[in-house]
Amino acid sequence: MTTGVLLINLGTPNSPSVKDVRRYLREFLSDPYVIDTNSFVRFLLLNLIILPTRPKQSAKAYQSIWQEDGSPLLTNSVALSENAQQLLGQQFNVALAMRYGKPSIKNAVASLKHCDDIIILPLFPQYSLAATETAIVKALAFVKPHWLPEKISIIKDFYNNAEYINAQAQLIESAFTVENNQDRMILFSYHGLPERQILKTSSCNTVCNMQQVCPVISDKNRDCYRAQCYETSRALAAKLQLSSEQYTTTFQSRLGRIPWIKPYTDVVLNELAQKGIKHLIVACPSFVCDCLETLEEIGLRAREQWLAAGGTSLTLVPCVNEDANWIHSLIQK
Repeated sequence: MTTGVLLINLGTPNSPSVKDVRRYLREFLSDPYVIDTNSFVRFLLLNLIILPTRPKQSAKAYQSIWQEDGSPLLTNSVALSENAQQLLGQQFNVALAMRYGKPSIKNAVASLKHCDDIIILPLFPQYSLAATETAIVKALAFVKPHWLPEKISIIKDFYNNAEYINAQAQLIESAFTVENNQDRMILFSYHGLPERQILKTSSCNTVCNMQQVCPVISDKNRDCYRAQCYETSRALAAKLQLSSEQYTTTFQSRLGRIPWIKPYTDVVLNELAQKGIKHLIVACPSFVCDCLETLEEIGLRAREQWLAAGGTSLTLVPCVNEDANWIHSLIQK
C-alpha cells in the first residue's frame, strides 16, 4: 500500500523577467481567494492598477534574490520534498506542486494516481483563505476524480507542530551571538492579510479586537490566521525561553490602502529603533522556504530601513527550508 503526499507551496515566476513576473502575478492575483472582491472590481484592480506597474517593480525585487539554479522558493521547496521522500520511505510517494506556476497541481496529482490514498499538505503553517484554502480547493478538483473521500486526508495547518517549532527555534538560536546579546530583540514577522479575511474565518471579533495580542486558540478562533500566528510566537518563545520583553510579533507584505492585520513590521522597526534596540533578529515563521518575502523584503529592504533608523544589525533567520522532519512527524502521527 502506497500513500501519496501532495506538498503545495505558493508559487514563483519562471524567471525574474518582467514578462514572466507579469504572467505569474496575473494568475496569482486573479484568484478570488487572494483578492476577495467581486469579479468586476478584481478585474479593474488587476488590469488598470496592478499589472501596468507592479510587474516591473516585482521583477526588480526577484532579480535581487534570484540564484544560479533558479527561484529560491522553488529550489528550497524541491529540496524539502526530496528530503521528505527520503524520511518517509517507500510506503509514501511525495510530489511537489505550486498553487500558481510550475510544477502544477494537475501534474503533481497525476504522478500520484497509482497511490492507494493521498494526503494534501499545503506548506503554510497557519491556515488562511488566501493561501491554504485556495490550495486545498484547487487540489481537490484534481484529486476527487481518483480517490474516494475516505482515501483523502488534508492537513490544514501545523502552526504548533512540535517538530516545526523545534526546527525554527534551532535556527533562531544559532543567530544568537555574544555581540548581539545586549539590546537585542527577536521579531517574528508573519505574512499579513486584509482584516476582512480574518473576519471571514473566525469569530475573533468576539474575543479579540485585532489591535492587541490574540488570545490562546479556542473554538472561537481555531481557524483564525492571526491567532495561529501568535500561538506560533508563544511556542517559539517558550522553546527559546524568551520573556515577553524579548520578542514581538508583526505582519509584513501589506498591499493597498485597506486595513491589514497589525502591527505592521515596517512600523514596528522604527518603533524598536527609537526604543534603543540595536540588534534585531528576524524570523519569518509563516514561511517554510525562503522566498521573495524573506530574502528581499526582510533581508534587504527591512535591513536597510533598520540601519537607517539607527539599528546596528539585523539578522535574518533562515526558514526551515530543506528540513523535512516536521513533515515526517505530521504524516506519521
